[in-house]
Amino acid sequence: MVKEPDFTIGVEEEYLLVDKDSFDLAPAPEALMDRCMAELQDQVSPEFLNCQIEIGTKVCRNVGEAREDLKRLRATVARVAGDYNLAPIAASCHPFSDWRDQHHTDKDRYNALRDDLAGVVRRMLICGMHVHVGVDEPDRRIDLMGQLRYFLPHLLALSCSSPYWQGEDTGLSCYRLTVFDNLPRTGLPPNMDSWSTFERSVQAMTDVGVIEDSSKVWWDLRPSSRFPTLETRICDVMPRLEHTLTLAALIQGLTRMLWRLSTHNQRWRLYDRFLIEENRWRAQRYGMSEGLIDWGLREIVPFADLTNEMIELVREDGEALESTQEIENAMNILRDGNSSDRQRAVYADAIQADYDHHDALRAVVRHLTDEFHTDL
Repeated sequence: MVKEPDFTIGVEEEYLLVDKDSFDLAPAPEALMDRCMAELQDQVSPEFLNCQIEIGTKVCRNVGEAREDLKRLRATVARVAGDYNLAPIAASCHPFSDWRDQHHTDKDRYNALRDDLAGVVRRMLICGMHVHVGVDEPDRRIDLMGQLRYFLPHLLALSCSSPYWQGEDTGLSCYRLTVFDNLPRTGLPPNMDSWSTFERSVQAMTDVGVIEDSSKVWWDLRPSSRFPTLETRICDVMPRLEHTLTLAALIQGLTRMLWRLSTHNQRWRLYDRFLIEENRWRAQRYGMSEGLIDWGLREIVPFADLTNEMIELVREDGEALESTQEIENAMNILRDGNSSDRQRAVYADAIQADYDHHDALRAVVRHLTDEFHTDL
């Protein structure tokens, strides 16, 4: 009998820090980072830009454990930041700040990134959310990676939180990826047939000195360089804790569902990367509003139908993983809109109330600071 993986989960989130009065981006004082690290140890760290802060949960058995850890992490960062008149926001782009005004964190790792990636990395005023799912067997991780990538556009559409960039509505639900995709070794993972194929490819790049290890492979979905996990990286960071947990539960459930198929000698069809990239673009551009392409049916399907289908696909897995409610909460995101939808609604209401453009954007940031605390 095939031993079932543990499917443990871990969630990493990156936040931006804003001034509570102006809602401009603000650098994290050294004392703020010191206090957060004293309370949270290695579960908190600085990020590339000094207006960013990153947290990561412990290894969690299920989303219930992840909820408690994320609550503690978010609440601690918010409390400590508040002592410096700062507030965290969990959105992938700040609505109006200019990347030219930001400074990177002065650490060896980030100095090396600045030198290696030059002008591309200086625009990296973006934040993401990563979900790790434990799958012990390396070849199984590669096999599941090829199948799971089909669902990455669906996950992105639910998570979009970056419609604005430098004070302008980009027309996209997720502008973050247009910045991140300028880095090398990004985008959808290629099809690979085994762990040894992945290792040989990484080794070829390390042998010529262009990367030091697989942590510099920044695909939307990858085998983690540090843990025996599959790491889903396509999602925008989300303001509401419960929405983060919904995405984590869906990722965990989809991973188990694909594993479950394999125990019956079945698998999800491997679609060409070219086709999945079209759905990735649709999710990035439209979020949930215009549907995605069902490549089996060869037609565009409303996103509500796709979400219902996804919930049904993982119903058995949600029950096994104790995450049924979190998975079904995807319908709440459909009802209320993703963060990009809600940010645009706040902006429209502010304009209707005779705010000027810049003050309306400040109202959006105020809304994001409030949403950060919604489920705490």
